[in-house]
Amino acid sequence: MAAVAQEATAAVSERHRKTMADNKDLKLPSRAEDFSEWYNTLVLRAELADYAPVRGCMIVRPYGWALWENIQQALDRRFKATGHVNAQFPLLIPRSFIEKEKSHVEGFSPELAVVTHGGGQELEEPLVVRPTSETIIGHAYSKWIQSYRDLPVLINQWANVVRWELRTRLFLRTLEFFWQEGHTAHATAEEAQEETLRMIEVYRDFAENEAAVPVIVGRKSETERFAGADDTYTIEAMMGDGKALQSGTSHNLGQNFAKAFEIKYLDKNGVLQHCWTTSWGISTRFVGAIIMTHGDDQGLILPPRLAPHQVVIVPIYKTDEEKAAVLGAARRLRGQLAAAEVRTVLDEREGTSPGFKFNDWEMRGVPLRIEVGPKDVAKGTVVLARRDKPGREGKSFVPQEGLAAAVTETLASIQKSLYERALAFRVGNTVEPEDYGEFTAAVEKGFAYAPWCGDAGCEKSVKEDTKATLRCIPLGQSGDAGTCIRCGKPAKAKAYFAKAY
Repeated sequence: MAAVAQEATAAVSERHRKTMADNKDLKLPSRAEDFSEWYNTLVLRAELADYAPVRGCMIVRPYGWALWENIQQALDRRFKATGHVNAQFPLLIPRSFIEKEKSHVEGFSPELAVVTHGGGQELEEPLVVRPTSETIIGHAYSKWIQSYRDLPVLINQWANVVRWELRTRLFLRTLEFFWQEGHTAHATAEEAQEETLRMIEVYRDFAENEAAVPVIVGRKSETERFAGADDTYTIEAMMGDGKALQSGTSHNLGQNFAKAFEIKYLDKNGVLQHCWTTSWGISTRFVGAIIMTHGDDQGLILPPRLAPHQVVIVPIYKTDEEKAAVLGAARRLRGQLAAAEVRTVLDEREGTSPGFKFNDWEMRGVPLRIEVGPKDVAKGTVVLARRDKPGREGKSFVPQEGLAAAVTETLASIQKSLYERALAFRVGNTVEPEDYGEFTAAVEKGFAYAPWCGDAGCEKSVKEDTKATLRCIPLGQSGDAGTCIRCGKPAKAKAYFAKAY
């Protein structure tokens, strides 16, 4: 058995080695031809990430990390604006901590990576590589919180976690991934619920206004909620193939972890009380959301507010004389845009044609291309080419003077266009079915918004019948929801169902 395992590992490593070496030669299939392969190939071709020698892990390349850094910064501003501060907690957690909260250990046990030896010695207690940090942070909070004056505690950490997934895909589901996880403690149930909803709204605002990804905000069913939570709230996005992606979650943990870890405080009356806690997170999975929401058959299309490069300047020339004049103009324009805080790259690569550069930057999803040739230098103009509009439709001639203002305006237009296009796609692929036949047809290509009785048995039957899951129960519903789409009993609410990543 050991020899077979070694041969399998060697085969996987060799395949990954070849894939890493041949990324630039990979042909990008169309989305209609094979959406899954289009996604996998694009991640490699655009140099966002690569396979690691360990199964299910990924190497995030500089371009992908720059995109993640912009996501981090956009979220971190929002966290700090709502009173949260950053800290860092250990990667290794005593196994006994995980076992203190019953539903938590049941939910995560299949995914745990466990360290049993260190320094050549067997450990007295195995250590878990964190799958999430509720337990270790609960332990710390139990020491830090003594009085109502210590509350609320509003802490976030940027970290990596490990979950031993069986089926992996770059960014979307990997053994190790990067994320932020917020953990807060409060004096009352009302404050904890307010925090839970505040943070899911922060995620909605980020997704729609920074990433141009329209999302549905809602509550998870009991079956789908986070292990150890009283309630889980989610933002769900529709990808370009009609499938759903859970893009961020916020959990009201009630007093479950507070009781497991004895997180207590003395209230104003001197009575010892358990705290109410929350946790919430967004991960590098959101990079996948951006790719699959906006990308097309030419490659990535990145929203300007998050794109590592918002603008690429491509100089066009044939002779040395033209080269000097064109590059001089291009460098001046780059300086003008940099002064206006537009993230700009000037492509001065030798030995590659303008057409190659156009295709290369289109594949990388840079929102706006500026073309500068000898005629443009003579006329004092440039060509703007929008990534979100193909061919001539996306091109315009603008003066070099005042270019920064024109570029800023165009980038804002692209950001708005991407959101509106993604929203129109979701609306066009969402059905409110009249019967179960329409329901099953709807989840084959998109979302079904349908009445649900609230019974886990019906939810399970839907999954067995269609492979679709209940994605969320939207907030703010009122009135008669009708009859359950699966069993015909009175419905408690309407819910979104879809196949999902």
